[in-house]
Amino acid sequence: MSTAASLAAEHLTFGYKAERKILDDVSLELRAGEVLGLLGPNGTGKTTLLRCIARLLRPARGTVRVSGEDLSALGAGEVAKRIAYVPQYNTASFGMTALQAVLMGRLPYAGHRYSARDEEIAFHVIRRMELEPFALRNIKEMSGGERQRVFIARALAQQTRIIILDEPTASLDLHNQLFILQIITEIAKRDGIAILLTIHDLNLASLFCDRLLMLKNAHVFARGAAQDVLTEENIAAMYGVETRVSVADGYKHVRLLKP
Repeated sequence: MSTAASLAAEHLTFGYKAERKILDDVSLELRAGEVLGLLGPNGTGKTTLLRCIARLLRPARGTVRVSGEDLSALGAGEVAKRIAYVPQYNTASFGMTALQAVLMGRLPYAGHRYSARDEEIAFHVIRRMELEPFALRNIKEMSGGERQRVFIARALAQQTRIIILDEPTASLDLHNQLFILQIITEIAKRDGIAILLTIHDLNLASLFCDRLLMLKNAHVFARGAAQDVLTEENIAAMYGVETRVSVADGYKHVRLLKP
């Protein structure tokens, strides 16, 4: 794994209204081959942080750098060559096949038409995400798990060194949650891609994230190795619930207690 930070977000501050900050002086680093999980209650600014890093929102203060390069100096097409972003809610507003959706990941590189190389890359990630049986199926007719795999495949087709995923396992069954998180972590380690994702399930965060960052009240509340951040005290302070945290097979396991 590289020792240089692939992504550095420094002192990000953002608010839709001047009197209310959603993010206040938030910083993070993400290294090649690493999976960083972003935790926090609903409404704490996790999605806003991801959108600021992906340059979909313009922070009032702070910088985002990829390999030392300030993204604010780049246009949207150039940013898309550096960061792939998969939002939480991907709705198919018009009909397209899974193959067409994955090919959209090549738009930052394509001219007026997709090249043979673009198609080769799209077919490669379709195989990698085990989507061959669905390649020509309309994504509106696919299950939530199948559709999520398509959108992650589209992000992989962008061939960026950083992928940002907003709750990639939301509303998925256990099989699809595990499939998606296993392949994300495999890609991170094998290809040296840096992954930043939001996640609510603390046990899945323990299993699949190298490091965690907790957001609370617009600030960073805790950060560090997943096994250090997931403590009963931190969880109580973050979510206002009582838990029992144990260690088994080298991972923290969080059990919710009845109030």
